[in-house]
Amino acid sequence: MNADTIWKDIKEIRGDAPLVHNITNFVVMEVTANALLAIGASPVMSHALEDVEDMVGIASSLVLNIGTLSEPWIEAMFRAGEAARRRGLRIVFDPVGSGATRYRTETSLRILEELQPAIIRGNASEIMSLVTSQTVTKGVDSRYGSDKAMDAAFRLTDKYRCVVSVSGAVDRIVFQNEIIKIANGHEMMPRVTGLGCAATALTGAFAAVDPSPFEAAAAAMAVMGIAGEIAAEKAQGPGSFRVRFIDALHAIGENDLRTRLQAATESR
Repeated sequence: MNADTIWKDIKEIRGDAPLVHNITNFVVMEVTANALLAIGASPVMSHALEDVEDMVGIASSLVLNIGTLSEPWIEAMFRAGEAARRRGLRIVFDPVGSGATRYRTETSLRILEELQPAIIRGNASEIMSLVTSQTVTKGVDSRYGSDKAMDAAFRLTDKYRCVVSVSGAVDRIVFQNEIIKIANGHEMMPRVTGLGCAATALTGAFAAVDPSPFEAAAAAMAVMGIAGEIAAEKAQGPGSFRVRFIDALHAIGENDLRTRLQAATESR
């Protein structure tokens, strides 16, 4: 993964406007939709049981986010996920708050076992909770840096043959024996609600156009981080940062990637 491959993906997203079907949470729907629109994708937020299978039928990827759980939404996720698997669509899963409650953790594990997502994207605590019941999250926030989740990430990729994208001050994306580290971003990003979930949605957009889920997940995190850096340069606080972040996604160009990308690859 490098600036050339990321830029190729962005041009494909902007040219094709892939439909990204999100079953996500109430808190982040607006910022998620705006982030997808800004990068050039076409978002849809659909969770009605009567609607999701037909929507998956015209989508290019499926994003599942358990931020605000309820039984009808969980049923919709499984119905949509099964339809996506029949079509061969990539599923991106965000286990928001897994480890905080038994309900969230058990739902996350069911999704992994039954729907087999191509990419799991979460913070370190969430990723760790998927392999050990002793990990407890701080609500939806992480207690750990991404480096602490590497053992869990490798166990997940070994078991489920999926990509694991762990966010943090340095994002770490794991697949089989490889790690891509992304050091882009800004400290203001965690101060704006929904940006982690927006990263998951952007991962869905990149997964819709990139033949490699591993590179798609890394590209999404790189673009998030670079857009955050650009937004922070003129932001006065979290409110203006949020607006400038959407603008930065919309305007991000090849030169931004070439001059700002901080990425490295290493083996397990």
